[in-house]
Amino acid sequence: MSQAVKSRRADQDARRTAILDAAAEVFFEQGYAAASIDAVIERIGGSKRNIYSMFGSKEGLFIALVTENARRLFDPLVNEGTVHKDLRETLTDFAIRLLHLFMSRRMAGVYRVVVSEAARLPDLAASFYRNGPDLAASWVADILAQACARGEIQVDDPKLAAQRFMGILRGNLYMEIVLDLSRPMDSAEIDNTARSAVDLFLNGVKTKS
Repeated sequence: MSQAVKSRRADQDARRTAILDAAAEVFFEQGYAAASIDAVIERIGGSKRNIYSMFGSKEGLFIALVTENARRLFDPLVNEGTVHKDLRETLTDFAIRLLHLFMSRRMAGVYRVVVSEAARLPDLAASFYRNGPDLAASWVADILAQACARGEIQVDDPKLAAQRFMGILRGNLYMEIVLDLSRPMDSAEIDNTARSAVDLFLNGVKTKS
């Protein structure tokens, strides 16, 4: 691939990212129904033709936004996570990073728009779930399966156990944050909540003596 082609592709990728970032602000602030391509252009510049050539339609832009944000948010959680020898340490590291993600403005925004459009765009909701929460749960399930094989814990279904662990972490607080009923936790509160959730979970899956 020539340098000129690489440069053009890099420019296109940068433009695409800029459009998606601007679209995120518009959709999160205005909701899907009220948002428009014109509002996105006001923030980023360019033309409708350029956006339509990349995404096909407002719906296509919205689907790309949700899918890529799910990957952007959750990929680092599982791909950069440290797998420690000690199960408690591994789960605590994951729990802290997941709670920081739950507290982020972008995550709350993505979740709101996905829920609001899930009935109309079921494929969108499925894509978000597959590239986000399910990806994280699968990573935890693999960690639990390894610990189970070592005889450290006892679980019949590692994926179900992983989902329950994430449910303990999420609790009602996340819904309160999404609904703007509560402020996000600070780092100290996240650390304490993560460690408490790990203690509760591990107490439930410990091997019987």
